[in-house]
Amino acid sequence: MPEAQAPNVAGTVPDVPRHVAIIMDGNGRWAAARGLPRVEGHRRGVEALRRTVRAAGEMGIRCLTIFSFSSENWQRPASEVRDLMGLLRLFIRKDLAELHSNGVCVRVIGERDNLDPDIRRLLDEAEQLTCGNANLLLVVAFNYGARDEIARAVRRIARDVASGAVQPEGITEEMIGQHLDAPDIADPDLIIRTSGEQRLSNFLLWQAAYSELVFSPVYWPDFDRATLEAAIEEYRRRERRFGGLAAKTGS
Repeated sequence: MPEAQAPNVAGTVPDVPRHVAIIMDGNGRWAAARGLPRVEGHRRGVEALRRTVRAAGEMGIRCLTIFSFSSENWQRPASEVRDLMGLLRLFIRKDLAELHSNGVCVRVIGERDNLDPDIRRLLDEAEQLTCGNANLLLVVAFNYGARDEIARAVRRIARDVASGAVQPEGITEEMIGQHLDAPDIADPDLIIRTSGEQRLSNFLLWQAAYSELVFSPVYWPDFDRATLEAAIEEYRRRERRFGGLAAKTGS
């Protein structure tokens, strides 16, 4: 699938990164600070996601990747997992038509085999309905873990080696990248994590090799366009060398 094209809209921020990825963290702490149940933090987090998708499209970001549910999140209490699955169902059923009408192409990365059939159908529906859109590529990392993604890629290559289609000496970084969940999508230029935590937490470990990292103290439910713009302004101040000596400015 071709990469989504940036929209040409008024108010576009110059020199925005082409691909922004976000670890949406802090819903529970946001709720606890207000004496609210954790599920309310997750609900407000969905509202923040709507704001962010809208802002990304308006600003000319070409690809937005969100860490919506990690493979480790299954370890949370069953009631919270049910709430999160319910919010996912509600988001897709309520927001998919609007995303489609706004030209958003939805892609999903992560392991799907152990998901409930109705969740798999919803994810498939979102991808199929929006696959022709080109204003913004929204990549949803769902039931996703970067180590699992890399392990699955290695297993695919191992099968090719076992069949004789690939020689071990022929395995390259490029080949591994081609076997990841979305090999056609460029690596993120900028990764933002909210809530003040400063780690990747098993998110896009391969793709993040040369990403710029910005850690925001803002809890995810309070994330808005101004917070996104502040992160991008920090990104603009960075000098990206990609391991070399000469600075490169392209996003």
